[in-house]
Amino acid sequence: MKSTLDQIEDIKKNGYSLDFATVFNHAFENYKKIALYSGLIILVFSIIAAVAFMGIMIAYFGAEALTKDFIQDIENQQFTAVQLVIQTVALSVVAGITAPFGAGFLKMADSADKDVEFNVSTIFSYYKAPYFGQIFVAAFLPALLGTALATLVESSGILFVGNLISFSVSFFMYLSIPLIVFGNINAIDAIKSSFIIVTKNPLNIFAFFVIGFLGSMVGFIGCCVGIIFTVVFNSSMIYATYFAIFGTQSEEEDSIDSIGKYNVD
Repeated sequence: MKSTLDQIEDIKKNGYSLDFATVFNHAFENYKKIALYSGLIILVFSIIAAVAFMGIMIAYFGAEALTKDFIQDIENQQFTAVQLVIQTVALSVVAGITAPFGAGFLKMADSADKDVEFNVSTIFSYYKAPYFGQIFVAAFLPALLGTALATLVESSGILFVGNLISFSVSFFMYLSIPLIVFGNINAIDAIKSSFIIVTKNPLNIFAFFVIGFLGSMVGFIGCCVGIIFTVVFNSSMIYATYFAIFGTQSEEEDSIDSIGKYNVD
């Protein structure tokens, strides 16, 4: 069977095709298998994260950190160039650290697709070598670029363009994480390969990108807490898209064996 990089070389030369109905149906069926379990996991960790965040804010700023006036003051504050740089790097680091958590839902989607049992520990599958470092870089670098460009543009007062830049970076990096966790390639190759794949079939990928986002937001309708159970739909959509392009491995490789397959220069 061809390696992922060999398949990408073929895509560069010949392109690829996607059937919209097949990918969407695959994503929806996969989502139904993981929605409840993943929703409960997200609910628990959202509560833990919220409590931790409030604790840090109170410890650093005092009880007033939870008041409406304090939040408005922060939003209206004019940051210096140094503060903006620190903010940009900090947000990018958070994106890198949390990316393996999101990748865990791809692992859950893959397990559900193969009728393999999964549990809470599945979500943390990629907080270990050799995956963590590669996923961190694949999330950190695009986040750094997108946030830096968006901040630079927004500082000029053009908010819409800043949001468009962030949106575009996320779009072109649509398959970077699954290329690492399923394709066993390094972060830089995954970033470049995701860009190649997206640009070879931009309309279909854009459709899946938007539908995945909108499907995740459905939970806002009626009861906002419902988003906890719909947000993972995007993971199923990304998984189904990757599956349609590359297929899936018949069995998971041992993590030690896969280290040698990372093309890290």
